[in-house]
Amino acid sequence: MANTPTDNKNELSLEAKIEALLFITPTTTTISQLAEALNTTTTTIQNGLENLQAQLLQRGIRVQENKGRYQLTTAPELSNYVEQFLHLENTSKLSVAALETLAIVAYQQPVTRPSVDAIRGVNSDGVIRTLLSKGLIEEIGRSDGPGRPILYSTAPEFLQYFGLASIKDLPPLDISFKPLEEDTETPTQTKLPIDNQVLKE
Repeated sequence: MANTPTDNKNELSLEAKIEALLFITPTTTTISQLAEALNTTTTTIQNGLENLQAQLLQRGIRVQENKGRYQLTTAPELSNYVEQFLHLENTSKLSVAALETLAIVAYQQPVTRPSVDAIRGVNSDGVIRTLLSKGLIEEIGRSDGPGRPILYSTAPEFLQYFGLASIKDLPPLDISFKPLEEDTETPTQTKLPIDNQVLKE
């Protein structure tokens, strides 16, 4: 009789099952979705994801987490090989203004454009449009403040480009500061530790 997926002798590990589901998922998925598909608990899936992340450190792919959603991505340290293989020759670096704005969004998210403007001391409309077009930030809703300005946060591509498995892996700020209100007048000075990265046009 042919073997079935439930034959114990052919049963793969939980980590293998999670890897398979992440591999065939076209976008991102949650722990709850994985738990439902594998008929187990979210705690078991969380432990399995952590084990899988450790196992993949010696391989060419990684488990990436963004806002509680997971996906498989290529190892960031292999980005040069991937770009060469896919003939991604049209690249450019982010400007200082774009890096500054991206860092503010990363550390303050969710954040509005007026708050970014208050921290930088200049209008950030153009820079935010650039970051949106590159897929590094995304709109996630609107603030309850006056005028209900759009709220921005980093997108999954931000983690890929900067080689982070999760937003929690961002380096710590040199100083701490509280999110600014929409009417803040004095820019906040702080060192935002995000290095430049070669990005696709």
